[in-house]
Amino acid sequence: MLYNILPEAIQQYMLPISILVAFVLTAAFTAGLHRFLPKDGGRDFAVDGKKSAGKPRGAGIIFILVYVAVSALLAPMKMEYGYYLILVAGAMLTGFLDDAAKSPWGEYLKGALDLLIALLTTAVYLFNNETDVRLGFGGVAFHMPIWVFAICSVILIWVSINVTNCADGVDGLSGTLSIITLMTIMGIISKIGEASFVPQILIMIFAIVAYLWFNATPSILMMGDAGSRAIGLFIAIAILKSGAPLLYIPVAIVLILDGGLGLVKVFLLRFLKIKILKNIRTPLHDQVRKVNNWSNTQCVFRFAIIQAVIGITVYLLAK
Repeated sequence: MLYNILPEAIQQYMLPISILVAFVLTAAFTAGLHRFLPKDGGRDFAVDGKKSAGKPRGAGIIFILVYVAVSALLAPMKMEYGYYLILVAGAMLTGFLDDAAKSPWGEYLKGALDLLIALLTTAVYLFNNETDVRLGFGGVAFHMPIWVFAICSVILIWVSINVTNCADGVDGLSGTLSIITLMTIMGIISKIGEASFVPQILIMIFAIVAYLWFNATPSILMMGDAGSRAIGLFIAIAILKSGAPLLYIPVAIVLILDGGLGLVKVFLLRFLKIKILKNIRTPLHDQVRKVNNWSNTQCVFRFAIIQAVIGITVYLLAK
C-alpha cells in the first residue's frame, strides 16, 4: 500500500529495504516472543521425536505475520495480491490453532480446511488471470479449459500445503527446501511470469531465512503447522503466478518425495487396502536418518543439494 503511493524515484529502493526489514523484524520478534509460543510434546512415531519435547512450536505465526505486514506495506500491491496475503495468513492461523491445541486436530478436519483454502485461492487466481499454461520449456503454451484448470489448481495447492507440512520433521529441512524452491520459482517468474510478484517471494524468503537462524541444528524452536502450511500455500501461489504450474513437480521434487510418499502410502492403505513401500519409512527424512544413519545436518545438506541442482537446471532450461 505504501509502495503504491511513493514516487518512482523512491520505489526503486523499496525492494532491498523490504527484504532487510523482513529479516530484521522476524529475527527480533522471534528472539523476543518465542518463549510465549506453545510447547511441543514430542512425537513417538518420528525419529528423535522426543528430543523436540518442550521446544516452542508454531513459530510460523511470527515470520508469516511479518511477511504479510511487510508485503502489504512495502511491496507492489494490487487487490489480487492482497487476497493472497489474507489466504496465507488464514493457512497460518489454522496451522497455529492446531499447534496450540492440547489434542492435535484430526487429519480429516485439517484436510478439509486445506481444501477450503485451495478452493478460495483458486477462485482468486481464476478471477484475475487467464488459464493459459506454459510448459516452461521450448516456449510451448496451451489454453486449458477453466474447469480443468480449477481442478488441477485445487489439487496442486492442497498437495503443496501438505507435502511442505510433512517435510517439516528435521531442524532446518522444510525451511531450507522451501527457500530453494522459491528461489527457483522467482527465477522462472523473472523469465516468463508476472515480475511484479518477485518482491513478494523475496520477502517470504528473507523471513524464512531469519527463522532458520533459530531453527538450525540444534534448533531452539520449530515453525509448526503455522509455518509449513502457509509456506506450502505460498509456494503454490508463486508457481501459479509463473504461468507454468507444471514446473511445480521439478522445482519442489524433494518436498514432494519427502512429504508426499507418506501421504500416498497412507491413502492407499487406508482407502484401498494396498500396501506399498513396506520397507521404507516415510517421510523419507526418517528413512535416511534411521536406516541410512544420516545425521540431521547431512539430511538437510544432501536434500538441499539435490533440490538446488534440479532447480538450477530447470531455471536454465525455462523459456
